[in-house]
Amino acid sequence: MAGYVDGFLIAVPTARMETYTQMAQLGKKIWLKYGALEYCECKGDDVEGNEVNTSFPSLLNAGRDETIIFSYILFRDRKHRDEVNAKVMKDPEMTVPNEGMPFEMKRMSYGGFVPFVSGKK
Repeated sequence: MAGYVDGFLIAVPTARMETYTQMAQLGKKIWLKYGALEYCECKGDDVEGNEVNTSFPSLLNAGRDETIIFSYILFRDRKHRDEVNAKVMKDPEMTVPNEGMPFEMKRMSYGGFVPFVSGKK
């Protein structure tokens, strides 16, 4: 199975969601410009845990005034990801918003993943 996924889990202060959305729109534009196959930002809706699982807010030590974001970027393979990300990081449009990052970078969870089961209808 081909493909490679960069995944992100972030807690964004709800008051900063507009700034984060603008940053995400720019990120989408730039990653797709350099060849990413798909870019997706998802806002938490049903993220509370229960007796069977740990909640996303708990994993991120998020407060009630924060919105959980799950994001992913899809690539052909890891080599393609590394090539695209190198170009993205050199793009002059990749700048921090005037107000600074809309979330705490140290609390972001990020990693690269190799799909092993996948399907589409």
